[in-house]
Amino acid sequence: MTTASTFDSTLSSLGITNAATANKAVASSASSQTLNQADFLTLMTAQLKNQDPFNPVDNTQMIAQMAQFSSVAGIAQMNTTLTGIATKLGATSTSDAMAYVGKTVLTAGSTAYARASGGVNGKIELAGDATNVDVTIADASGNVLKTLSLGQQAKGTVSYDWDGTTDTGTTAAGPFTITVGARNGGSTVAATGLVWAPVESVALSATGDPTLNVTGIGSVKLADVRSVG
Repeated sequence: MTTASTFDSTLSSLGITNAATANKAVASSASSQTLNQADFLTLMTAQLKNQDPFNPVDNTQMIAQMAQFSSVAGIAQMNTTLTGIATKLGATSTSDAMAYVGKTVLTAGSTAYARASGGVNGKIELAGDATNVDVTIADASGNVLKTLSLGQQAKGTVSYDWDGTTDTGTTAAGPFTITVGARNGGSTVAATGLVWAPVESVALSATGDPTLNVTGIGSVKLADVRSVG
């Protein structure tokens, strides 16, 4: 008892012709071919009005039909409620994003800032196995300060740490430009550099989703944040 055809057949068994349904059958869309609560009540009222007084509708059957419809309606309402809850839980509000302000986040980028103790650390996401992975650290003018060779690494995330000491033995302050590269034999392996950078503020994008304004990187979606420090 969930389609218009069921509604029509039931009316037909009562000797009632549903001309309106017949006229609208071609024009109606698939989304309208369902029996809602109002239709059910109309059907039940028509059934009671046209029942044979010598052979009335079985109360047990009618109650079973009402219970079945009530269950279906309840399940539909529950699904709608759960969908709304899931959407709310999956969404990130502006107030949630504001919690990032003043913290540092690990995200894709090439500009890194020195830690309080000096130097920087970061990570590299490798798309495949590599026989050699290099991290080149340069100053704001592009002068190379240090090159770290991480050697052979497996596909996945690789960490690196630099104490801030340059090849000449001096200590650099930053900010730094980080360049990563990976090769597997003679082939280049796709590598994404992840750096730690402070969050300055939060902004709302054109779609209404909050984004982070990260120093040295710019606008970063919350989904692109790998870690929070």
